[in-house]
Amino acid sequence: MSDPHPTDVLVIGSGAAGLTAALNLADRFRVTVLAKGRLDEGSTAWAQGGIAAVLEPGDTFDNHVEDTMVAGAGLNDRDVVEFVVERAPAAIERLAELGVPFNLAEDGGEGWHLTREGGHSHRRIVHVDDATGWAVQVALLRAAEAHPNITLVPDMVAVDLATSRHELRYSGAGNVWGVYAYNRTTAQVELYTARATVLATGGAGRTYLFSTAPRGATGDGIAMAWRAGARVSNMEFMQFHPTCLYNLEVKNFLITEAVRGEGGRLINPVTGKRFMPYYDADRLELAPRDVVARAIDAEIKRFGLDYVHLDISHRGPDFVKAHFPTIHAKLLGLGIDMTTGPIPVVPAQHYTCGGVVVDRDGRTDLPGLYAAGEVSQSGLHGANRLASNSLLECFVYGEAAAAHIAAQWDGLPPPPPIRAWDESRVTDSDEEVVIKQNWTEIRRFMWNYVGIVRTTKRLERAAHRIKMMQEEVADYYGHFRVTPDLIELRNLLQSAELIVRSALHRKESRGLHYTLDYPRTVEPPQDTVLIP
Repeated sequence: MSDPHPTDVLVIGSGAAGLTAALNLADRFRVTVLAKGRLDEGSTAWAQGGIAAVLEPGDTFDNHVEDTMVAGAGLNDRDVVEFVVERAPAAIERLAELGVPFNLAEDGGEGWHLTREGGHSHRRIVHVDDATGWAVQVALLRAAEAHPNITLVPDMVAVDLATSRHELRYSGAGNVWGVYAYNRTTAQVELYTARATVLATGGAGRTYLFSTAPRGATGDGIAMAWRAGARVSNMEFMQFHPTCLYNLEVKNFLITEAVRGEGGRLINPVTGKRFMPYYDADRLELAPRDVVARAIDAEIKRFGLDYVHLDISHRGPDFVKAHFPTIHAKLLGLGIDMTTGPIPVVPAQHYTCGGVVVDRDGRTDLPGLYAAGEVSQSGLHGANRLASNSLLECFVYGEAAAAHIAAQWDGLPPPPPIRAWDESRVTDSDEEVVIKQNWTEIRRFMWNYVGIVRTTKRLERAAHRIKMMQEEVADYYGHFRVTPDLIELRNLLQSAELIVRSALHRKESRGLHYTLDYPRTVEPPQDTVLIP
C-alpha cells in the first residue's frame, strides 16, 4: 500500500459529469480525476444522439419540461426538470466555446442544426453527426489536460469510499474522505483523500446480458455509495433500446431507430412473419421504444428465440447504403449484408434511470460526497429518460456540484488520518473461474427475470439467486486479494440486488417498469427510495 494521495477535490469518473465538475473547480482548487480504464472509455464517448436544449424559435422551456414529464410517466420532480431545462442553452454555449464542433444549420441558416428525436415536440437536439458524445469527450479532456490544477489518473478501479469508519480513530459519522482504488499498473490498492468527493461513475448497464453500455458500467458508484450509507432510488427503471445487433463477437453495436424510420420491418425468424401488427397495429415499427422492446421480448420468449430479424433490404441497395453508410460498412465487416438480407437484433439495456439520491446541488446523504450524471437520481428522468436529456444532466449537475463545493469550501473539514488498505490476511486467488461464472450467471438471470417484462415470480427467483451469490462473493472477497474483476463482480451483484428489490417494491406498471402482475398505473406517482 503506497502513501495516501491528498487533493482538494476528488472526482471519480472522467466522462461528461466528472470533467465538467473538475473544470468548474480547477481555477480555485487542486482536482484529481480518477478513471477506471482509459480516460475516454466511459459512456459519454459512446453517446450517438446529442444534447437537448430549447434553441428553436417557437420552442419554449415549458415544452421541453412537458416532454420530459410525459416521457418520465409523471414521476419526475418538476422543479428539477425546470432547473435543468433552463440551464441547457448556456451549457451548449460553453461546450461550443470549448471547441465542440456542433453541426451548423443547413442552407446557410443561423445557429446549429437541430434534429428531433422520439418524445420531443420540437427540433431541439444539437449534435455532431451521429457521434456527439465522442466530440464532447474530446473537448472536455483537452481542456482538462491543459489545466495545471487538474491531475488525470487512468487505470484506477475504485474499491470503496473512505468514510469515517476508516479513520485511525473510529468515528460513527457518515463523512466521506475519498476513495480506496486499485491501481491496474502496480496491482496495489491506493488511498486518495479529499475534502469533497464527486461520484461520476456512470450507470449499471452491465448487470444485463445485452447492454449498449461500455464494459465498465458495473454500477460501481451506486454500490459504493450504498455500502457507505447513502440512499438509492428508482433502480427498477432500466431503459432498453429495442434494436441492438445480436453478435457474439461485437457486444454492443446499436442499430439506430432511423432504420425503422426508413421502412425497416421486424420479422420473426421462425415464422417469417412481420410481428408488429399484432402488438401495435397503428404505429407498427415506429411505436415508442418501450412498446417495440416489449414486442420483441414477447416474440423471443414465446418462440424461444435468441434474436429477431430487422429487414430493410426491400428498400434497395442504393437507398440503404446512402442512408446508413456506417452501419452498412460495420455489418459488412461481420459478414452481414443489410442490402440483401435481415439484421439479427435484440433489445439491450441502454440507460440506468435510478441511482444515488441527490439534491439540486448534487449532494448525496453523506457529508463530503456529491454525485452527477447516470450514477445519480436527481428527479430529472422519472420512470423513463427522454432522449438526449442524459448528457444535459451531466453538464448541469457537474456544474451544480462544483458551485456548491466552492461556496461551502470553508465549512468542509480537511480529511483526518485514514487507515491504509489492509491485505495482510488475504492471499492471491487461483480461482478466477468463479468470478467469470458468477458474472455470466448474474447477467443471464437479470436478462431473463428482470428484463423488459417482469412478473413477481421471476423477480423472486432473481432475488433468491442474488442472496445465494452474495454469500459466495462476500466469502471470496474476504479471503482473496482484490482484482478489477472481483471489484466489479461485487458491485454488479450489489446493483442487481438494488434493481430487484426496487422492482419487487413497485406494485404497478409505470414507464420502464412493466409487470404482468400489476399492469395498471397507480396514482399518485411515488419514487422507490431504498434506505441502507
